[in-house]
Amino acid sequence: MADLSRLQTKPCLVIGRAGMDLYADPPGTPIETATRFTSALGGSSANIAVALTRAGAGAALLTSVSDDAVGRFCLAQLEAYGVDRTHVRATGGEARNSLAVVETRNQNCQSVIYRNGAADFDMTLADVEAVDYTRFGGLITTGTVLARDPSRSATFRAFDLARAAGLPLIFDVDYRPYSWASADEASRVYSRAAEVCDVIIGNDVEFDFMAGAPGAGLEKARSLVARNPVTGSLGAQIVIYKRGEKGAITLAFGRETRTGIFQTATLKPTGAGDAFLGNLVASLAQGTDLTEAVLRGSAAAAIVVARVGCAPAMPTTPELDRFITFHSGPTEG
Repeated sequence: MADLSRLQTKPCLVIGRAGMDLYADPPGTPIETATRFTSALGGSSANIAVALTRAGAGAALLTSVSDDAVGRFCLAQLEAYGVDRTHVRATGGEARNSLAVVETRNQNCQSVIYRNGAADFDMTLADVEAVDYTRFGGLITTGTVLARDPSRSATFRAFDLARAAGLPLIFDVDYRPYSWASADEASRVYSRAAEVCDVIIGNDVEFDFMAGAPGAGLEKARSLVARNPVTGSLGAQIVIYKRGEKGAITLAFGRETRTGIFQTATLKPTGAGDAFLGNLVASLAQGTDLTEAVLRGSAAAAIVVARVGCAPAMPTTPELDRFITFHSGPTEG
């Protein structure tokens, strides 16, 4: 079992995609009628890395980007946000960066994502074996990186190397059906990942998917923190079961803790999960109690859905502190 206090000593390494987001402008404009778009860094892992850096915790990204103008845009944006891009490799050929064309509106929000020949799936064993894992306090990955090889095999190799170096493994389920060849394949791979991770975060739909039946997700989450009756091995140290407007259930250290959400004037639904995870981990890295860290993650999610974009919407620590101070407080979980 990895020592979670290691998060307090060193920056996190985040594995997964960085991409370009194009937002129909001004907010509220449907894609079909838009004549103007604004660009921003996107991709779940890049968003998490930005959330960490803006929250005062260091972060490095491990991924591949296309060797073209869009890939160079991502590199420039990562540098501007202060994310260490030492382990971001440009890959040539037909590989292309992920591109999302998105609306800023709360109802019927459309997000059109182009993932053909995705550059981040080109991450290789050589990429992950080139990392000095002793430099980092934790390894964070999202489920997207596991959808294709060579990225999938490389990620599991990174798990082994990080575990050998004593890093806690943090897994955001982040199930995107369009990335996978089949739901059965995704279920098998996610189960394999969950078996070795120390912290697992997902929403009710994603846990239902992992359980294989609607409404069975909470029991699946509980099973992930339980001791294996056959092998005797311990499960995850922390599992967070997110329930949208109903808040979250945190399963850790033999307890279940329910927390609410911070209500806000929502502009769009995207980016909340990345903000939650980044600020949760940043708070734990700063020595915050787990329940308070979950609430800070929830507050960050509320801020992001009330702003345009994902990466540029991530709050700084002073912004998050101010929001919590002047907000009426979370709902009951």
